Amino acid sequence: MHSPKDGAAFIATLVMATFLMGSSFVAGKILILDGIPALLLVAIRFYAASLIIFPFVLLDGNGLFGALFPDNLNIKDKIAILLIGLCQTGGAMGFLFLAMKTISAPNGAILLFTNPLWVALFGTIFLHEKLKPIRIFGLIIGILGVILAIGINIKINPNMIGGQFIGLMAGISWSLATTINKKFNPKIGIWALSFWQMFIGASVLFLFAKLAGQTLPDSLGIKQYAWFLWLAGPGSALSFSLWFIALKKGGATNASSYLFLAPLFAILISFFILGDKLTPIQAFGGGLIFLAIWLINHTPHSNSAHKKIIEAQSMGEM
Repeated sequence: MHSPKDGAAFIATLVMATFLMGSSFVAGKILILDGIPALLLVAIRFYAASLIIFPFVLLDGNGLFGALFPDNLNIKDKIAILLIGLCQTGGAMGFLFLAMKTISAPNGAILLFTNPLWVALFGTIFLHEKLKPIRIFGLIIGILGVILAIGINIKINPNMIGGQFIGLMAGISWSLATTINKKFNPKIGIWALSFWQMFIGASVLFLFAKLAGQTLPDSLGIKQYAWFLWLAGPGSALSFSLWFIALKKGGATNASSYLFLAPLFAILISFFILGDKLTPIQAFGGGLIFLAIWLINHTPHSNSAHKKIIEAQSMGEM
């Protein structure tokens, strides 16, 4: 049995992890507003985060080289790791930061964290998960919530509409990485997989940034360096490390139910630092998304397939 102290430590770890995740949206938005190109920013962020997390690969055992290049890694595992990196860091984070050029940090956070909805949908299509009526109801509510969170109306800025859909692509890309992780389950440690998906995604984004001619502004000051250090350190590497600790303490299924705190923290931090606000309709849409995620993830199941999907999703959060 777990003591109350263990339970309190589990919750505290999750709250800190999701707070730092939420803060990364605000830090990213500030740096984009200061003129740092989105793709180049994400590439440098995850290069830095992969270097910070690199020593933790030793926790997977077999030494550094053995953890990064396991002997039993076959071609399917390598392709899966590549695809996870392309979808997780490359797609999800690339689309998110492109979206935040025209939409607010809270809106970007809500759209990114629609990913459990798409995980449930892709799980049905690709993993043959059976959708019970309550989960179908959850998906319907979630899709309605997405429509409201996007906040489309005839007066909205066309650039913002594009940003909303790019933000939605971030959530879909994240869910694809989760589905690939679950379907192929590459034979590699958690920390090594986290390192590789960051490094692969960052490398692809850096290539696209260079092809687009993106360069860092000449006039970077202390403010920009400070926010970038926060983004790469506490906002990325530390939040991911705390998340892994929480997974070990309480399990993937329990930990996943707290993920809604990340966009909530993004909303609160963005309100106090940037003055960003959601419209009442967007806030209501966000609430429907959180309700839908709860319905999808907390439905009793007679088999362990759903639990395995939640675990894969949690391991793919990084």
